[in-house]
Amino acid sequence: MNILTITQIIFTTLLIAAILIQQRGTGLGSTFGGEGQVYRSKRGAERLLFISTIVLAILFAANAILTVVKG
Repeated sequence: MNILTITQIIFTTLLIAAILIQQRGTGLGSTFGGEGQVYRSKRGAERLLFISTIVLAILFAANAILTVVKG
């Protein structure tokens, strides 16, 4: 295994974890009379997790392109 494959596995695992950790929206709760949609800004750890998810997705895509090009 070369270094690009190993980093791809690491980015994949971290990206999946970051997506799963994020809080869900109302989901089906609004269908059965749950909370309404209210805009609120992300703060603190939630904002850090959101930005890190975006960065991980960019790194994942860049690494995937490099893996194909170097192939």
